Amino acid sequence: MTISRLCECAKEHACAIAYSTEQDKNTMLSLAADALVAHAGEIIEANKGDVASCTRGAQFCDRLMLNEGRIAGIAEGLRQLVALSCPVGEVIEEHETVTGLKISRVRVPFGVVGIIYEARPNVTADAIGLCIKSGNAVVLRGSKDAYASNEAIVRVIKEALRSGGFDPEFIQLLDDCSREGAREFMRCKQSLDVLIPRGSASLIQSALENATVPVIETGTGNCHVYVQRSADLAMAQNILVNAKTQRTSVCNACESLVVDDAFARDHLYELLTPLFARSVVVVGDERARLYDSRVLPATEEDYFTEYSDLKISVKIVENVEEAIAWINAHSTHHSESIVTEEEGAAQRFLNEIDSACVYHNASTRFTDGFEFGFGAEMGISTQKLHARGPMGLRELTSYKFIVRGKGQVRK
Repeated sequence: MTISRLCECAKEHACAIAYSTEQDKNTMLSLAADALVAHAGEIIEANKGDVASCTRGAQFCDRLMLNEGRIAGIAEGLRQLVALSCPVGEVIEEHETVTGLKISRVRVPFGVVGIIYEARPNVTADAIGLCIKSGNAVVLRGSKDAYASNEAIVRVIKEALRSGGFDPEFIQLLDDCSREGAREFMRCKQSLDVLIPRGSASLIQSALENATVPVIETGTGNCHVYVQRSADLAMAQNILVNAKTQRTSVCNACESLVVDDAFARDHLYELLTPLFARSVVVVGDERARLYDSRVLPATEEDYFTEYSDLKISVKIVENVEEAIAWINAHSTHHSESIVTEEEGAAQRFLNEIDSACVYHNASTRFTDGFEFGFGAEMGISTQKLHARGPMGLRELTSYKFIVRGKGQVRK
């Protein structure tokens, strides 16, 4: 089928999932989770072909690769959704007007959610699960790098739903992975209610520039860790190592380190040593290189870069005020952390940093729907309209006003 026809097909079946009971939605999620684990072997086999064809480097392959552990984690994310309350039908607020009208604002599904994403096959299952629980039909457009993996995941889930007595055609996967196909998908305004791009800065920018469908922007992650003068050195080392190296290819990994001069003079060498031990390339400004000769010169571009690799930039600042100004000017407004023992400095940082998630004495790696207790996530929104931060179930709903009267007419 053509792209427009696949989107139309999802729309034609949107009512079925929108009006499913919560019990049916939970049954579908359990069927999907069980099927992923039961058919992990064939999914991994399809994934091996994608990985073998990948020529885009180790970090990209890491995002692409599936194994039994990762598939079990994906399935667990779906099972977490079973335990969460369905937001559809929730009464957000209600009141009665002077004319006697009873007005309720109630959560409803978007309708048809379009997802365009790159080589992360886990997104395929996450998106399906979130859309099932939030009552949305979904059209998936992954990249060609992961098509075999995505096709296997969708096929396994749809077969499981069909075997359980459900019509799975509210789930559609596009097989056209061309750039022209992506642009056509972004313009299926008659069928799609919202488009969520998830991937590189260029993909997100393309969606913002080309889509006629409303876009929820999920941003790239130039995330910062700021070590303030009162920070505990051991804590700062642990947080920095985790944020930078626990998994380098993800959007919540630390890419930029900011350090107070008063701390850096005595401790920068010790702070950076665990990174060097893990083969991280460190670039920095003149003061950083003065305090640690292992640091290479940084360019201005370095301070804006999401490396998604074993590389980090370092900036030395005088105080929390300068750190906040620097981070707000250079971040992608994703996730930032302050390491400090001063409550006043921490509170100012939390209040004034303009990012979706801000942390005190914790790693940025926690910016994740699973870690926040939302189950799977659709992405991390860095915009300010409608949704911000990890996009769980409520972020995949809109609302409508339900008005009840007794024959009132307006004078």
